[in-house]
Amino acid sequence: MIIYVNGETREYAEKTSVADVIADMGLTGKKIAIELNKEILPFQQYNTQLLQAEDRLEIVHAIGGGQGDSFVLAGVTYHSRLLVGTGKYKDLEETRLAIEASGAQIVTVAIRRTNIGQNPGEPNLLDVISPDKYTILPNTAGCYTAEDAVRTCRLGRELLGGHNLVKLEVLADQKTLFPDVAETYIAAELLVKDGFDVMVYTNDDPIAAKRLEDIGCIAVMPLAAPIGSGLGIRNPYNILTIVENASVPILVDAGVGTASDAAIAMELGCDGVLMNTAIAEAKKPILMASAMRKGIEAGREAFLAGRMPRKRFASASSPINGLFF
Repeated sequence: MIIYVNGETREYAEKTSVADVIADMGLTGKKIAIELNKEILPFQQYNTQLLQAEDRLEIVHAIGGGQGDSFVLAGVTYHSRLLVGTGKYKDLEETRLAIEASGAQIVTVAIRRTNIGQNPGEPNLLDVISPDKYTILPNTAGCYTAEDAVRTCRLGRELLGGHNLVKLEVLADQKTLFPDVAETYIAAELLVKDGFDVMVYTNDDPIAAKRLEDIGCIAVMPLAAPIGSGLGIRNPYNILTIVENASVPILVDAGVGTASDAAIAMELGCDGVLMNTAIAEAKKPILMASAMRKGIEAGREAFLAGRMPRKRFASASSPINGLFF
């Protein structure tokens, strides 16, 4: 039978207990808490509680204080540094499975007349990415003026019941999809004054990034390469400069093509990566979502570990003392 553990599918035999799953995951004796189908399961019931097909387990543990491996947006702490979009999938079921495999907590959606299923009989995107489970991040994709972007954000806030967190992007042209930075400044100022928590897409210009931070954006999202290009991190030194000068989270947005690109962004010290096409247009989107999750985690750990210095010449890893000649 298939059950879901922390959003991922796992297959177990009939009459499997929660304790069996815990043992299978190597968590026996660990300090954990478990939610079964959105209800807290007391630890005294782990051995006796048998699972049924399609049951959903959420298993959590405590992490230490201090820096930890989390970041904060608009006062909310997030442990997943991978943010994902919802476009370009073949259907809503693939969308759901890919998002679950990614481990993302923040999911961005375009505000369109048809995108979230407002037409009669059309499937509703919010049925598969419930706001109860994910932070829904409305974005202004497809807007080419500050006025259109601001209107879209206000409609998104109304649609989601007063939700102030938005992703702002104002595009310059349809061919490159590069940001129109001048219009982005205008839109950001208006939205910040209107009480929005603005995460803003921009180019990889450290000066522009700092100005958007000074305007009051809560996160700055420089592109790695053109939207949907999959070219990876084209200008790592600019991204590094943006990160070094920032006092708000910096998240790479656009251009990631594979897991190694995501890892590079994290190794530069970015707080996260937002992607859509790299997962949705992979040959196996769900598998790629899982790969991206691991790439983000590996890159973050490498950044925290601190890489060895680059050297021009070889340096033996084994000592020469005690050789037989």
